[in-house]
Amino acid sequence: MEIIILVFVLFICLFTDIKSRKILNIITLPTIVFGLIYNIFNTGVDGFLFSGKGFLVGLGLLIIPYMLGGMGAGDVKLMAAIGALMGTSFVFYSFIYTALIGGVIALLLIIKQRGFINSIKSLFFNVVFFRSSLGSMILPNGDKKSSISFPYGVAIVLGALSCLVWGGF
Repeated sequence: MEIIILVFVLFICLFTDIKSRKILNIITLPTIVFGLIYNIFNTGVDGFLFSGKGFLVGLGLLIIPYMLGGMGAGDVKLMAAIGALMGTSFVFYSFIYTALIGGVIALLLIIKQRGFINSIKSLFFNVVFFRSSLGSMILPNGDKKSSISFPYGVAIVLGALSCLVWGGF
């Protein structure tokens, strides 16, 4: 049952994030509540702890990137909802898949926007000269207008679906 709800929520969030770059509270908040109630109903106090820990881990994994301006609150709430529904282990492995998929998407977008050779030169320069920030690859000359962004909910959805298909490591 929870897998069906998860897949349904993921596809709705994928659609809304691509269409409007928003993950809606009307989807994530009821999912959090449902995950909590469903797990309490099935296993009582253990279900509450299972769901509560999953919620906190999901929230905790993305709260710092959100606070630094790297992603929206909807992304954080979606990861928390995944945790509340599926538990700590699932949300953690989903996060690993999400980070890998998000990194690949970001790399492809950088290469597309700046060209492959410029991206390799920039990466080489940053590594050789031990620059503390690889941000110059994304924000050349500090120009925010040329920054690369994408709806990170796509990576979260693909990460959670990957975890459903392949499980943990």
